[in-house]
Amino acid sequence: MTAQVRISEGVLWVKGEAYPLRNISHVGNRRLIVDEGAAWKKFTLRTIGWLILGVISGALTPIVAAIVFLVGEALLIWRLISTLQKPPIYGLVMNTSGTQLEAIWSAQQEEIQLLRYEITKAIGNPDSAQAIINVEHEVPSDLVQQFGTGTREGRAQRFR
Repeated sequence: MTAQVRISEGVLWVKGEAYPLRNISHVGNRRLIVDEGAAWKKFTLRTIGWLILGVISGALTPIVAAIVFLVGEALLIWRLISTLQKPPIYGLVMNTSGTQLEAIWSAQQEEIQLLRYEITKAIGNPDSAQAIINVEHEVPSDLVQQFGTGTREGRAQRFR
């Protein structure tokens, strides 16, 4: 997914949202990684629940219950592995009028670093700054379910 970030006439435009450069007091970045502890906890709880259901249904039809349990457990293992293998995502963080917000997310750290550099340069000369930056590896912000605290590196569970 591609998003366009534009700086012109003293305004930073991020996917249709306008941020006056004079109101931006801080520009930084954030790195979100998968919360491995939460993924393992969810896997363990689901396995215990699946095991309980397997024991209960095993009393009725042991062979069918064993096959269903193994298939279900394989699915749980597959979901755990796919969650743990998700790459980190990187966000552009800005403070405007006392409010911190994550303006855009990317799968490529270099894109966010370039944005941070260009925005910081534009803040120094807001009236004459002109730039268009295409973020080729944008991650839609609705895919990010939860953030870490106010640290530079957070933990996240992502949809998809």
